[in-house]
Amino acid sequence: MLKTLQVLFGAAAVFFLIVPLIAILPLAFTSGAFLTYPMPGISMRWFNELVTADAWRRSIVNSLVIGCGTTMLATVLGTTAALGLRGRVVLGGLFRTMFLLPMVVPAVVLGVGMQILFVRLGVANSYLGVIAAHTVVAIPFVVVSVSGSLEGIDRRVERAALSLGASPFTVLQRVTLPLAMPGIASGAVLAFATSLDEVVLTLFVAGPNQRTLARQMFSTIRENISPAIAAAAFLFIVGTLLAAAAAIVLKKQRQRRTGLA
Repeated sequence: MLKTLQVLFGAAAVFFLIVPLIAILPLAFTSGAFLTYPMPGISMRWFNELVTADAWRRSIVNSLVIGCGTTMLATVLGTTAALGLRGRVVLGGLFRTMFLLPMVVPAVVLGVGMQILFVRLGVANSYLGVIAAHTVVAIPFVVVSVSGSLEGIDRRVERAALSLGASPFTVLQRVTLPLAMPGIASGAVLAFATSLDEVVLTLFVAGPNQRTLARQMFSTIRENISPAIAAAAFLFIVGTLLAAAAAIVLKKQRQRRTGLA
């Protein structure tokens, strides 16, 4: 009975989260000019607008550039932090809390602080500033993901490599990082998705030339609600699902290879 209730509760929670997506995504293919049901017809006009309209096209390119930069930087820094916090570390709990703070601090507070700091550093309204801001909120996801993957690594494997004459750097390169790759890949996907979805920090630290897709959607909602927003949301969701699927496939392949080894 308890298991049935748990299944029903889980199904209800999933249904509650998915229903808004099911309601809005079909409107990306409407031929009308408003987000209304019933749709007057099926059309790809709004996807075409994303490609042809200068504002939408530029925002998509900006999101990809900033998202890729954020992913690379957050993955490197987050993985390094997870490796440094592995095992028993003096004040390890304090450092872990500090790395996770961006997940709980309100984005408005972060945005105001970063805006003041970036103006003094001379990187306000620049791609570097936006990438740095997105990296701050993306690093915690990488740290959590990679830390979980590192916890699953048997230390005896690394000690065996050391006993056979491998240097610590070789063990890290040939043993630890390959075994932790599923967590690193998952963290990279989460970092990219976080950058794509971030709008509050972008409002504070980005200039007109760094307008991302999320910021463009936010501005469009305020000025003129267009089905192009649904088309952009469709691309958001499909892209995130594809990235997540790629991370899952990579994780399964890595586990299969490890099992064969």
